[in-house]
Amino acid sequence: MSALALALIKLAAVAAPLFLAAWAAQVYPSRRLVLLALVPGLASIGLLAASWLLVGVIALDAVILAAAAGDLLTLPRRKAFSAAREAGRIVSLRKPHRVLLTITNHARRTFGVVVRDGVPHLLHPEPAQFVLRFGPRSRLALRYHLRASQRGAMTIAPVHVRVRSRLGLWQRLLRYPVETTLHVYPDMKQLGQYAVLARTDRLSLLGVRRTRRIGQDHEFERLRDYSIDDNFKHMDWRATARRRKLTVRDYQSSQAQRIVFLLDCGRMMTGEAAGLSLLDHSFNSMLMLSYVALRQGDSAGLICFSDGIHRFIPPRSGMNQMNRLIHAVFDRFPKLVESRYDQAFRYLATHCRRRSLVVLITNVIDEVNAHQIERYLANLVGRHLPLGILLRDRRLFEAVEPERPRGDAFWRAAAAADILAWRHQVLTDLMSKGVLSLDVFPEQMTAPLINQYLEIKARHLL
Repeated sequence: MSALALALIKLAAVAAPLFLAAWAAQVYPSRRLVLLALVPGLASIGLLAASWLLVGVIALDAVILAAAAGDLLTLPRRKAFSAAREAGRIVSLRKPHRVLLTITNHARRTFGVVVRDGVPHLLHPEPAQFVLRFGPRSRLALRYHLRASQRGAMTIAPVHVRVRSRLGLWQRLLRYPVETTLHVYPDMKQLGQYAVLARTDRLSLLGVRRTRRIGQDHEFERLRDYSIDDNFKHMDWRATARRRKLTVRDYQSSQAQRIVFLLDCGRMMTGEAAGLSLLDHSFNSMLMLSYVALRQGDSAGLICFSDGIHRFIPPRSGMNQMNRLIHAVFDRFPKLVESRYDQAFRYLATHCRRRSLVVLITNVIDEVNAHQIERYLANLVGRHLPLGILLRDRRLFEAVEPERPRGDAFWRAAAAADILAWRHQVLTDLMSKGVLSLDVFPEQMTAPLINQYLEIKARHLL
């Protein structure tokens, strides 16, 4: 038998039990053992020059196999550890969410372990894994943060613990079936931010401007500090004397009004802006305006549609309506289908007969969908107050920014200018037919939408 054949037989004899162990008990050789197993294999090549080295090579094989077999016995069993996970069920899109992992070592030994939670790739854990020394009969609390990049229901799979043997020749992968279901909702932390700024009269930090009310509202809302554009008739002199600061009364409309959102979930909302889809930006703005409207006693409802009606939340008042709206949109994603505006507006006419502010959030790409938007929104004038939100494409505006474009930039600027001129004509046609409209960038939609709502309230257009 040749020396090469003998070396191959030796390597096969060493590798066979390794693969069997990995298959049976999730035990794998470490890099250290693989490099150590190559030593006798390389030494076997020397047998070509000196056959008397055979005894030494066999002895070296025996020592390595004995060390590997003995070290294999030092691997802990599955019951040596236990794992638990604590995490809030509700996650806000692209906001950090804290997770607490608790790993317990029940053995009387110290282990080198690598802990990695079974987090889906859309949740982006920070840090992704923990490399640490685990003392005997101890417990470790590992904290990390998730940052979800997509809405929906997601499940964190079992906790993975990779532990090394005493000499570091083997490693075992242990899985502990700890499952946690998370619901990733649109950005809800902005609602709390709005509430804090509203209480401290600093909504201008969000881009929300104060709108002068036209006419008189007689239902008292709150007291606040005087500003230059306030009416002296609303001055509260008793509160001013008590606080030693000019104080005015805020009034709100005594008639509850209704907002119905029509959210396009078709192909025109699959684009992205600032790392989020156009539909995600629409959901964020819709929830923010709903929160503002519900705080003022108005009703809010929702219709999600594409090639059919996907969600319908009847307009209702009260802060419990926020939960219904959030649950309706957290697992809704844009589809690569043509949106059926006819079905959406027919559904609106059937289920929402009372006069409402109808807010359509969509994107204008071609003349076909622009004609449908113009047609159906104009048909609402008189029965409802329609408001069309058309989302801008920032790339078009960036293409026309250079003052003297050259080469390919010139043709891009010409094409973008033509599209923008057509888009402006669409907005002009909507306004001429009595349809309110907003032309905004998706990531900057929330503040103009709230300002438009407050202006409608102030002018009593509903």
